[in-house]
Formats: sequence, C-alpha cells, structure tokens
Amino acid sequence: MPDLEAVGDAVTGGVLGRAVEPKAGEADGHTHEQACLNCGAALMGGYCHECGQRAHVHRTLSAFWHDLAHGVLHFEGKIWRTLPLLAWKPGDLTRRYIEGQRATFVSPIALFLFSVFLLFAVGGLIGGFSGADVSGVEKGLQEQVRKADAWEASLVKDRGQAVQEGRSTAQIDEKLRQARQEASLLREMRKRGMVQGATVRISDDVPGWLREPIEKAGKNPQLLFYKVKTNAYKFSWLLIPLSVPFLWLLFPFSRRFRLYDHTVFVTYSLCFMTLLLVVALLVGMAGLPQIAGFAALLPPIHMYRQLRGAYGLSRFGALVRTVLLVTFATIALGLFGLALFALGLLD
Repeated sequence: MPDLEAVGDAVTGGVLGRAVEPKAGEADGHTHEQACLNCGAALMGGYCHECGQRAHVHRTLSAFWHDLAHGVLHFEGKIWRTLPLLAWKPGDLTRRYIEGQRATFVSPIALFLFSVFLLFAVGGLIGGFSGADVSGVEKGLQEQVRKADAWEASLVKDRGQAVQEGRSTAQIDEKLRQARQEASLLREMRKRGMVQGATVRISDDVPGWLREPIEKAGKNPQLLFYKVKTNAYKFSWLLIPLSVPFLWLLFPFSRRFRLYDHTVFVTYSLCFMTLLLVVALLVGMAGLPQIAGFAALLPPIHMYRQLRGAYGLSRFGALVRTVLLVTFATIALGLFGLALFALGLLD
C-alpha cells in the first residue's frame, strides 16, 4: 500500500519550494486594481514597482488549485531552463546564477527543498526508506545456529564411524573444529543482543548521559531508524553548511570566489545528487538495477564539470580538485550521518 505520508511530503515540498521561489506570474482572477493590494502603491503595469506583487490577484477556487499544481509540479519556464543545465552544464548554471541571472533559473535553495521532499516522497512510495526488519534478521540468525548444530552433529557421527573403521579422523576433526567455532560465535552474537532487541552491553567507559540512549536504541532499533529517517528529512539543509567549508579549502583565501559562490555551487550540486538518487530509485523499481547502479559513476563526472565551468579551471586543476572534492563530500556525508545518529539517540 502506498505511503500516504510520502504523497503529503511531495505536496509540502512543492508548497515550500514555491514559498522560497515565487513564480513569475499568478493565475489571473477577478480583481483588477488601480493600486497594489499589498502596499497600496499606484500600479503602472502588471506588477507593483514597490513590492513586486502582481497587479491582478485571483480569488477563484480554480485558480487556487492551479497554483497548487504549479507549486507541486513546478511546471513553468524556469524549471525547463534549469534542469538541462543542472544535468549537463552545471558549471555554466552556477556561474550564470552567481553573476545575476536570478529570474532565468530556479534558485538553488528552492530546487534543493523540492528535490529533498521529492526524494523522501519517492522513497516512501516504493518502500526504499522503510524500517529495518530486525525480527527477520533474528530468524535468519536462529536458522544459522540450527544449521551449525546440525553440521556439528553430522561430523560427530562421521568421526565415530571413521574411528570404528580405523580411518584417519584428521580432516573430520578440522571440520568439526570449524563447526564448533562458528556455532559458538553465532550463540555469542545472540547472547549479547547484537541482533535481537535485547539489552545491549555497554562499556563502563561510556558516560552516563549517553548510556541510557544507547540502551534504548538497542531495545528498539526500528524506532532509532525511524528517528534517523525523520531527522534526515528535517535537517537535510544541514548538508549545505557542512559542505561549504570543505569547498572553501579548494580555493583558500581566494578574493575572486566568495562564500556565497561556494554556497550556490554546493546547493546546486546537492540538487543534482538528490535528483539522481530519485531517478535511480525509480529505475530500480522498474526492474533495471544495472542501470540504476550506473548512477554511482556520475557524481564525480558532474563535480568535475561543475568545478571547471563555475570556477574557470583548467582540466588538470579541475581534475585535482574533483578528487579532493569527492573525498571532502564523503567526509561531509559521514558527519551528516553521525549528526543524524546522535540526534536519533538523544531525541
């Protein structure tokens, strides 16, 4: 059954994206004013020259749903000018936006918001972000213990028969040792609650304020996974400030490139990675996992093209910085994951 919350996430993402990125024009309604309804300034065209609001605002139900459709689907000229450049010429898109072409393209933060909500909506619909099935893992572990015991019993029987027949038992003894070692390891895993929801043993060196959250997570790992997923949804924007300092390290103390430039670069890059993951999920759902796996090769190529185009780098300079940027991106993603895990524990 489709996750209805995922559908709601898509709608919410579209609405928030529209709040950050107002569209070029509203649906024409029934009001035709001589003064701006927002600030009261005299109108001299289709838009107020003081606050920018459209002169003619709508008050019809059909226009309301028309706005909602635009907010969710973002079907307007900007998106079709932005997405092709984001996919093929990300450096050109980044540079042109930084240099002032704001009305031509969707702003990076609006596109980022919509991309993140779309990712979680699609993930929820296809079950890609569902909780871990701990009970299933526990059953699998029990089955492994049963097979190890059966193997050991069979080897003991073979050894006894070999002794009666006067044959060498060296090979059987070695296999028997391996079987007993495997069974002992599996039992130790279950005893310590490494898979099932038992109380997790914690070292005495762990501070008291952290001991209780870890114990709760061990008892209910599915709840921890849900908290991490929810926090990833709410704090996805944290990836931007985590990534910008690493990008700054590629151009330390540069007077040509500012932190604003790096922020636009990072946000557009995250937009592409998020939309790429959405496409990979959909392609995988369509039964083409090989093509979906190919998506893992695209991020470094995209980073290289964006670096070279946005910062005007040579091929060698862009290549060296791409290697560093992939490393930095991995570190930033790891820090983001640790932050989500910590929030899940302490929430």
